Amino acid sequence: MSSGKQDANGTVKHRRKAAETPTTPSVSGQLMAESGPALLAATAILALIFGGCCSNVFALEAIVNFGPASGTLLTFVQFAFVAVIGFAAQFDRTRPPFFVTPNKVPISRWLVNIVLFFSINMLNNHAFSYDISVPVHIILRSGGSITTMAIGYLYGKRYSRIQVVSVVLLTFGIIMAAWSDAQSKGQASSDPQRPAFSTGLVILFVAQLLSAFMGLYTDIIYEKYGPQWKENLFYTHVLSLPFFIPFAPAMLQNLRHLAESAPLDLPGPLRNISGIDRLPRQLVYLVANVLTQYACIRGVNLLAATTSSLTVTIVLSIRKLASLLLSIWLFGNTLASGTLIGAVIVFGAGGLYSLDSKPKSKKKKEL
Repeated sequence: MSSGKQDANGTVKHRRKAAETPTTPSVSGQLMAESGPALLAATAILALIFGGCCSNVFALEAIVNFGPASGTLLTFVQFAFVAVIGFAAQFDRTRPPFFVTPNKVPISRWLVNIVLFFSINMLNNHAFSYDISVPVHIILRSGGSITTMAIGYLYGKRYSRIQVVSVVLLTFGIIMAAWSDAQSKGQASSDPQRPAFSTGLVILFVAQLLSAFMGLYTDIIYEKYGPQWKENLFYTHVLSLPFFIPFAPAMLQNLRHLAESAPLDLPGPLRNISGIDRLPRQLVYLVANVLTQYACIRGVNLLAATTSSLTVTIVLSIRKLASLLLSIWLFGNTLASGTLIGAVIVFGAGGLYSLDSKPKSKKKKEL
């Protein structure tokens, strides 16, 4: 009897264990099913940002080294490509003659963004015509927190002590990087080439001011109408295209210059593809620049839509540092020691700023 009870109890226990055992893999499988899509989405976003933005720096510097005056052409091609992609997303066959879905933000509110966005991109790319190297361009554009804080303070925002200290460090690092780069090129105060470099610095500074104001203005629009970033992306690109008409002759000349570049140097197997080995190298870089720029923009917008502004700031700071190191490595840019120290200060201060990046708004104004 006792053995029978033991067998019965043992059987019951065995059945309970058998019923409980499969729960472990089912829980882990459920966790994988829930976290898997999020991990894939995060991986895709980071791949777009780091792969797109860093690859874009390679194509950009390849073109700028060949034709420093190609900035306007680069801007136009990028705008045209994003406008076409944006139109496909906004297309509505039931709304002739433009076949565009109804906009949620009045066009009059987008006009300010359109002018600012066009001006910022034109100034940033035009700065390459004034002996501004791509590494220094990256460093100087990393100082956006300076102008953002200045414009935000005038708007009524107040910032913590950590943020103020980080911006002071950013300012010091940018001045050190720019001055050291000028000195390494022999552009002392008596050098007649100095004014061209100084003009490039002024152009980038103006672009930073406009960028800070545009960011503030965009925040106001999003607060009132919601984060309509797809609509913003479409209208700022498509309605900016007419502004390029006065630059058409110069862009055509730059395009011919790029088309006269040496053929693309391809590995052995790819040379067998008919005609591909005769493609002008700079035109291939131009196409690569446009595609990687779109991937970069897409990744940043997706990241901003799915995470906090703090995470966006940190990721973009790391991306800029990766782009700088990539530029130095691939193109053999030898930065002066002062420029490298300035870069470290800039990125370090940017990281410090991002740790306490939520400004305390004292009052709000309508623009």
